[in-house]
Amino acid sequence: MANPTIDPPLAAPTATDKPSEPSLRLPKGACDAHFHIFGPGARFPYAADRKYTPTDAPKEALFALHAFLGIDHGVIVHTAQHGTDNSVTEDALAATNRAYRATALVTTDVSNAEMKRLDVAGFRGARFHYMQHLSGGAPINNVIAFGKRLADIGWHLQIHMAAERIAELTPAIKSSPVPVMIDHMGRVDASLGLDQKPFQDLLRLMDDKNVWVKVSGCDRATRTGPPYADAVPFARKLVADFGDRVVWGTDWPHPNHQGPIPDDGGLVDLIADIAPTPEARQALLVDNPQRFYNFAPAKDRATEKKS
Repeated sequence: MANPTIDPPLAAPTATDKPSEPSLRLPKGACDAHFHIFGPGARFPYAADRKYTPTDAPKEALFALHAFLGIDHGVIVHTAQHGTDNSVTEDALAATNRAYRATALVTTDVSNAEMKRLDVAGFRGARFHYMQHLSGGAPINNVIAFGKRLADIGWHLQIHMAAERIAELTPAIKSSPVPVMIDHMGRVDASLGLDQKPFQDLLRLMDDKNVWVKVSGCDRATRTGPPYADAVPFARKLVADFGDRVVWGTDWPHPNHQGPIPDDGGLVDLIADIAPTPEARQALLVDNPQRFYNFAPAKDRATEKKS
């Protein structure tokens, strides 16, 4: 007799529904360039091959958080728990009237028609994983070749890789025909210090002006916990050295998080240490993401929400 199907385990919540109110006032047009939408599963089923079942984190909760934090724009990063069915992200985009963009999960053999359809919906990039805890990514050379098709519709590549793989993947990334966004500061281990090889590898990769980086994930890089004092210097270094090619994100609702549940208001306040001047914050939060993602004015979304 065949073994019965066993549903993947239900993950514990990784986001608080009561973040603190940040003391840092964000500039008009501020962007959260990395977060996810989960479900609700009853409407948007999770992928059959998922490793766990996430707690629902629907678009309504995300929009409420952004309104509370003072965030006008956002980039939805489609989650692997929904697989290559991008419907949940497409649905959230439709509620923002082009004030938000998204990064899709697709295979390298996705049809041109599907890519064009996602482009119309507001997707602007394709993400590929090179992390042990996620499904294996397509071979990097295949992904770079796929980049030629992305160039035809003006998309970018987003690469989520383990720190120890930065040097290995660098030659291919540098040959990309489209801009490349690196997730979460290359997933470095903050306890190893700024001189560690993976972070130095990342700095060398960033010398290529086709490469951008998200100064998100201090809460993942830390080994000391909140307020992430050991991880902030990595983000600050990237902002100081590559201020025109950095963006910031909360990573809400913090999936696969191993430490204390991050306080999203506290993450906003960290920006004052990551980007110490008003000019640096304007670039990090407004000018760079606007240039990279080309959002519609945030007022369009506000008008739609009231209608």
